[in-house]
Amino acid sequence: MAPNAGLVHPKEYDIKDSNVELIGTDIDHQVKYNSAVSVPAWHANDVGTAAGLHIWRIEEFQVVAWPKDKYGQFYDGDSYIVLHSYKVSDDKLGHDIFFWLGNHTTQDEAGTAAYKTVELDEFLHGAATQHREVQRAPSDDFLSLFPRISIRSGGVRSGFRHVEEEMKEEILTLLRVFKNPSAGANGLVVHEVEPTWRSLDDGDVFVLDTGDKIWVWQGKGCSPMEKAKAAQVVHDMTLAKHVDVEVLTQAESRSKRIVDLLGGNEETPMDGFKASRPLAPARKAGQEGTSKKLFRLSDASGELTFDLVKDGPTLSTDDLDGNDVFILDDGGQAVWVWEGQGASKAEKSKWLHVARMYINWLTSQDDDAYLIPLAKVNEGHESRSFLKAIEA
Repeated sequence: MAPNAGLVHPKEYDIKDSNVELIGTDIDHQVKYNSAVSVPAWHANDVGTAAGLHIWRIEEFQVVAWPKDKYGQFYDGDSYIVLHSYKVSDDKLGHDIFFWLGNHTTQDEAGTAAYKTVELDEFLHGAATQHREVQRAPSDDFLSLFPRISIRSGGVRSGFRHVEEEMKEEILTLLRVFKNPSAGANGLVVHEVEPTWRSLDDGDVFVLDTGDKIWVWQGKGCSPMEKAKAAQVVHDMTLAKHVDVEVLTQAESRSKRIVDLLGGNEETPMDGFKASRPLAPARKAGQEGTSKKLFRLSDASGELTFDLVKDGPTLSTDDLDGNDVFILDDGGQAVWVWEGQGASKAEKSKWLHVARMYINWLTSQDDDAYLIPLAKVNEGHESRSFLKAIEA
């Protein structure tokens, strides 16, 4: 089946509606740049001129700076833009722009985040790599930015999805604490999950906030690091309110108290909990039956074509041609778009449409393929991750 056939809608996210079509013409670039230079957010705190991290949340179509003391904290009802600038050499910076889409963000928020990501890239003169990040399956590049990442329910005020902070004390809040291998040995993920015993897993630590007390449930297979990091999480929670804390190991009979609080009964087992983690494991290149594939998007023949030009275990930047647009499937690990400096207007305007069609075609073969990270680089501004993907 051809890559543009058999398209299906994603299960949890309509990725097609979470992006915007890009025109890619010289006029369009100028209009976006003129718009970008008028956005106050892009002019604050050395944005794009010094190495560092900047985060903004989308609020009512506006780009609003996220407080630095909340970096690494995200709400599943929101969309965010994250800029990571890093030194390439003494006189050159590299930039990665991520737009992160929460599971329950609105299409308006998601579309604004996608458009503003393009606008920020224009502000940086096309020097950035653009990444789309889905909450359930963030890329390693994104996770590596945060030694501790926290994902909570709620978000900016938007109907039933908004969770007022003062209401948190009136409901059960269950946090799952587990390792973030992308952020090194001490990397941590704190993810709010449904407050039910079915969310428990023998291998992790869980923190249950009942409003008047905080309970810690240590699964029998959790690591010492996860126990220690969960203690830090609890410490931070008790700074905001003074409540009792009780720590229980799964092996203790008293741990049944937490199972009961989460809706269990006498027939509920006390072990064998196997809830899948809320973040899908990163896809790995080189698995059996996978290979790298390089496609060319070109109108050199007078018609726009999308053709496979190379399929195998190794590729090279020598396989790229600056007159066209190329799409790299890194063995199912990520989909990269490389835009040549000499690409035509039609090629520049259609890369996103074609990349989405390709991912949807992959989804017809693998239900979870719609979660594959999607990123775009421009010729002359290739990121380290892209070079690793095509040359490794």
